[in-house]
Amino acid sequence: MTTADADHETAARAELAAWRAGVLAEPSAFARAAKGLQTQVNRMIPEKVHAAITAAIEQMTRGILAGSDFVTGQPLVSGSLRERELRVRKAIAGYRNVATAEGGVAGAGGFLLAAADFPALVAIKIKLLFEIATLYGHDAGDWRERLYILSIFQLAFSSADHRKAVYLAMTEGQPPASPEDFDWRRFQQEYRDYIDLAKLAQMLPVIGAPVGAIVNYRLIEQLGETAMNAYRVRWFRDRRAG
Repeated sequence: MTTADADHETAARAELAAWRAGVLAEPSAFARAAKGLQTQVNRMIPEKVHAAITAAIEQMTRGILAGSDFVTGQPLVSGSLRERELRVRKAIAGYRNVATAEGGVAGAGGFLLAAADFPALVAIKIKLLFEIATLYGHDAGDWRERLYILSIFQLAFSSADHRKAVYLAMTEGQPPASPEDFDWRRFQQEYRDYIDLAKLAQMLPVIGAPVGAIVNYRLIEQLGETAMNAYRVRWFRDRRAG
């Protein structure tokens, strides 16, 4: 291992420790209040609406996860963590630019285009996660890896309590054994609640375009950081096991 590689691993371990502490931290009073308000709003929404949204997101996400179009290449079999993460950061920047431009156009187009941005942004995020998986040496064509990808998605876009539960299931507990065991209702509700206010602002006239661009930029940045640390967990764990 070169000095540069060793220094990078030291820095990565420190970043991972800080990220893990944030994931496992108790939610703030503000976060609890916001979650409580969102829960009350959800109770006011008819069950058939929840069921329709859950079914739509499940169908869309299952289609994305089953599709071969999202497999960006073969797993990268060699390379230090530093070399891999240089490529990961480049991939994040590329997808972030695409999502930023797409969010700005959708925000400028009013309600219909802003609504269409929702599935488009999910697809961009999932494709980014597929590419990151291969760069860390994992086979994104394997359904087990795809379930791990969904867990990363939840880590990035969930309430503090659920994020902690997902992390512990990924690292210490029992992750979903198959797509049938996956909690699609909780998946869609957590994601929707997490980004609702920001995406609603995207539909407003005049400010929709800049809001859409900024929101998408930040969401991809957050997803990229989460994915890097989730794969660092496995990288260092595998190194210890080896």
